[in-house]
Amino acid sequence: MSLDLKSLVRTIPDYPKKGILFRDITTLIEDPQGFRESVKRISEAHADLGITHVAGIEARGFIFGAGVAIEMGVGFVPIRKRGKLPGETIGQNYVLEYGVDTIEIHANVLNSHHKVLLVDDLIATGGTAIAAIGLLRRTGAQADHAAFVIDLPDLGGADKLRSESVQIQALIDFAGH
Repeated sequence: MSLDLKSLVRTIPDYPKKGILFRDITTLIEDPQGFRESVKRISEAHADLGITHVAGIEARGFIFGAGVAIEMGVGFVPIRKRGKLPGETIGQNYVLEYGVDTIEIHANVLNSHHKVLLVDDLIATGGTAIAAIGLLRRTGAQADHAAFVIDLPDLGGADKLRSESVQIQALIDFAGH
């Protein structure tokens, strides 16, 4: 019998502001079977694609992405907020609700010989994930697959990624926002 991952995600109403239903994955990662099963499902779904690296978006994408990289036996590439990585980096701007931010990776970590799976905990509006795919592709790497623990389909992020020719996997979806 398959583990019901959705039941392990806690919903917190009115956080961080009134009207928002926050999907808290900490309850899923605190459950050893739930966390293991999440990593296993993502890894198995991408096992035959020739993935050479998993890229995880700061910060919760590091949790799942590192686990998936270990399970798949490939390298892990952290995608961090600007100024957090030492050494030479390349960055990609993306639009936030109230401004612009930048994500970065090390400049020489990927090239055209690499095939990258992007992993994050949740896809909502898709802004950060689209920026991450753009950043990965700027290195020459193939970045055509992304996996998320949670999709909020009503916010349209997964559809935006699909329009960028990215194949999406989400383990759980929650209607609404």
